[in-house]
Amino acid sequence: MYKKQMKCQKAVCLLCMISSVIVFLYALGIMTDLYDSLYSTMMNPADLTQTTVPGSIVYYNMQEFNSVFLKYSIGLILLACLLYITNTHIRRKYYIGNYVAAALFAIANVNIAVWAHQYIEIFKAQFLNVDFEALKKHAELWKTTYTESTFWFDIHVAVFAIALIASAALVGVVFWKVSLMKEEQKLIEAGRKAA
Repeated sequence: MYKKQMKCQKAVCLLCMISSVIVFLYALGIMTDLYDSLYSTMMNPADLTQTTVPGSIVYYNMQEFNSVFLKYSIGLILLACLLYITNTHIRRKYYIGNYVAAALFAIANVNIAVWAHQYIEIFKAQFLNVDFEALKKHAELWKTTYTESTFWFDIHVAVFAIALIASAALVGVVFWKVSLMKEEQKLIEAGRKAA
């Protein structure tokens, strides 16, 4: 049973690292379409009311969120690395460091997913209020990208689903490990009594 659990904990730690990298790549990419289509519509970045496309201010509204989100995603990668630093992926017996690393990763992942989801939905609603007719004219005039796609807003559901699955799997592996350690301890105690 321990061999299956050890293989599973290796796979789960790898999934945690991969999910963290996916969140990081998403944080890098979320502003791509907005930059390509809305940045050039702002006539004067010092005065955001001067725009050729009403509603394009959403690009600037997202700047602070994106900066914080990127920092949080780097933090997730570091927490995934902590799983490896504490040998959570190969340790036969867990110690306090393994529990702390697993708990920090799972809690951070869930909190970031909930926090980011709320903001992304707000910014998606703002993006849908952009005057797309004016944006299309601007894109044709200045040869810039035109998009009405909400792909980068919508894909966050899949990104965070992967992250939450990784967190749930990590918690599951920890509970599995605890139960195996308890069973092993009972066998050791039974062996001592028999001797």
